[in-house]
Amino acid sequence: MAAARMISIIGKKDAGKTTLVVALANELRRKRRVMTIKHGTHAPDLDPRGKDTWSHWNEGKAERVLLEAPGARVLFERTEQESDPITLARRYLDRADIILAEGFSAHPLPKIEVFRRACGEQPMYDPARADADQWVAMVTDHPAYRAPFPVFRFSDTSWLVAIANLAWDRALILPP
Repeated sequence: MAAARMISIIGKKDAGKTTLVVALANELRRKRRVMTIKHGTHAPDLDPRGKDTWSHWNEGKAERVLLEAPGARVLFERTEQESDPITLARRYLDRADIILAEGFSAHPLPKIEVFRRACGEQPMYDPARADADQWVAMVTDHPAYRAPFPVFRFSDTSWLVAIANLAWDRALILPP
């Protein structure tokens, strides 16, 4: 079995990271098994207060709650600290061809940045950053932005296939 690949999709709040992850996942899944990891900044919604799953988690204080439903399975697990995306992928996402990690900008992964001027004057990319070589591409609404890697405009019509190919080619190959 071939090793999985991983790439992060980063950007400031409301820049469109999730939109890009969803589009890339749909494009890549035509030929590959795609899985995703999302870095959250707040606790996820479990279930409305008083419902069974909520009670398992909040009243029973179960270490893990596994919810099985038609067509879906969700695992909630208590943790003392956040894990890095590679550790998470190894533990939960076996058999993936490629893993799209939304967020995790501080981790040493190849990065595709989503940059919208409405979310900040400057992108996260800065050539002076120690990890600047990790940037693979950017999608932006800035008509004149230039960088030492491919920069795509939201107004372009064929950027998704190009970014999907870049994501595959430049993703980190996870060692077994």
